[in-house]
Amino acid sequence: MTVKIASEKDLTFLQTHDRHLSPEELEYLVKRHRVYLAEQNGVPVGWLRWNLFWDNIPFMNMLYILEEYRKQGIGRALVSFWEQEMQEQGYRFVLTSSQSDEQGQYFYRKLGFADTGALLLRNEPLEIVFVKYFS
Repeated sequence: MTVKIASEKDLTFLQTHDRHLSPEELEYLVKRHRVYLAEQNGVPVGWLRWNLFWDNIPFMNMLYILEEYRKQGIGRALVSFWEQEMQEQGYRFVLTSSQSDEQGQYFYRKLGFADTGALLLRNEPLEIVFVKYFS
């Protein structure tokens, strides 16, 4: 399994599976190097997408592994790759979030993220915000 920064040649896979963004926005993020791709034997199996919260704090917007590839350490590898990239770019911490009714919250805590706040929108489950500081 390998993790890499997604390129324009990965857009077909990403646009097929990541339906949360318009194709144009996804292409913009790929060009900005804000999408990482996990591959097994050259086949894309998942991605991590991030942006800047308040224009200066790395925030992981999406971590997704195709169903048949879950529970194999791919998500952990993507997050680790992202954290290393953020540290190398000089960031002192990163953020992410998960809905309170999703299993992702337990995954992030296992990776060393700590609860740091929450957001409650009308007719939505509580969104838990997580932070991870780099030593």
